[in-house]
Amino acid sequence: MPPTRKETPRAWQRMLSGRRLDLLDPSPLDIEIEDIAHGLARVARWNGQTVGPHALSVAQHSVIVEQIASALNPAWGPGERLAALLHDAPEYVVGDLISPFKAALGLDYKAFEIRLLEAVHIRFGLPVTLPPATTDAIKHADHIAAYFEATRLAGFTEAEGRTYFGSPDGLPRPIADQLGLLAPVATDLAQQVFLSRFKDLEAQLGD
Repeated sequence: MPPTRKETPRAWQRMLSGRRLDLLDPSPLDIEIEDIAHGLARVARWNGQTVGPHALSVAQHSVIVEQIASALNPAWGPGERLAALLHDAPEYVVGDLISPFKAALGLDYKAFEIRLLEAVHIRFGLPVTLPPATTDAIKHADHIAAYFEATRLAGFTEAEGRTYFGSPDGLPRPIADQLGLLAPVATDLAQQVFLSRFKDLEAQLGD
């Protein structure tokens, strides 16, 4: 008998847009920003362990990171800002795992996230791989956002926040003051604000 051909494993996720995304081999053609906004607005940061009547969503976090990154890098164009907004886009289908758990899962999980993010970048006209300086700047903004989220919402002391995420120095005063009063918003609002910011940046990218 001829050898049986081994089929490539698939992991299909059906979206509300009607798209079907293979999570193991994502195609940019199956990615829609409305699905990303919907999903991220319903994924909770910190495994939902934050104060207030609403969970802090990844959509709200993404907008905060883009605001911080743009403030710290005023020479950035819309492409870099859009990359900052979309830095956690894969979580719209895989959820938000805390960093220690991701590390325990190993490199395969990270590679899986990277493939999803690369597909997102291709879909929206960004470089598949960002320049290291841009990646580092987004990560720095992500750490600053995490510091404020941890100390304002997730029960961390300021000393613990600095230990785990670094010191949030250098922020313009208006943004620092705004983050000092950080509060999670309702799901629909988080989705709307994320999508609105995306459309603003996309329009600028096309100019």
